[in-house]
Amino acid sequence: MTIDAATVRRVAKLAHIREPEERLEPLAAELSGIMQWIEQLGEVDTDGVEPMASAVALSLPMREDVVTEGGDAGPVLANAPGARNGFFVVPKVVE
Repeated sequence: MTIDAATVRRVAKLAHIREPEERLEPLAAELSGIMQWIEQLGEVDTDGVEPMASAVALSLPMREDVVTEGGDAGPVLANAPGARNGFFVVPKVVE
């Protein structure tokens, strides 16, 4: 797949990215190279390869599932810049 400067300009506009006109051609060449590499990956024979979540086979340590009353909020709130009535005080972000 070849990407041209017009496609880069359109994508930049859609993404609200300001890109100088002289940078469009080199960027198109870079993106075309990336797309060719992705197409090359599609040619790799993966038949018989098991899907994996990690490149390293790890087993997670298990712990006993125990119900507790919860932690003491005092030490946690002591680290907060502001606390009131057992809650964190944060700046208002929604009007």
